[in-house]
Amino acid sequence: MISRLKGILLTRDPDGIEVETAAGVVYELAVPLTALQRLPRPGDAVEVRTVQVVTDSSSALYGFIDEVERTMFRRLLTANGVGASLALKLMSTYSAVRLARALVEKDLAALQQVSGVGRKKAEKLVVELADKVADLALAEPGVPGAPAGASAQDAVQALVALGYSFADADHAVRRALEEGAATAEELTRKALSYR
Repeated sequence: MISRLKGILLTRDPDGIEVETAAGVVYELAVPLTALQRLPRPGDAVEVRTVQVVTDSSSALYGFIDEVERTMFRRLLTANGVGASLALKLMSTYSAVRLARALVEKDLAALQQVSGVGRKKAEKLVVELADKVADLALAEPGVPGAPAGASAQDAVQALVALGYSFADADHAVRRALEEGAATAEELTRKALSYR
């Protein structure tokens, strides 16, 4: 099983990436959009953690920047009705830590923002995964894309009230957190400036 790939990033687009190893072998990987945004430019060195998913009809390699992301992907695959495609959509919408928090906090509204997840599917995901991902919800707040506490939630709710989709609001607030905003008012103001 391939656990990590280290080499040169050849291509980087929403459909996936290609990494050439020192031996000259090129691997194609699907990556969540949350990881794609943090990858270097093509031509730069890269190291990605991987999960290989083999089904009756295909074999695919999925890439992640850190161990929390890879662990979340693996745990998502343990839920009934969650294949690699849905797991990738979930992780493309939210960082691994934010997704874990949504599951643990039974945030059905957040889960339903993911394409292909309705209320019943969201409820099923919470029932099957909340306990399995509780440790990931407590991951280091310094992890890129990990939202803070009540202030961040208040800011997200304010943006949603102003017409943002939940996913866009969550992304903007995470970006504002990374840039040093702390209170709900600062986070909201900073997030609004990105539009």
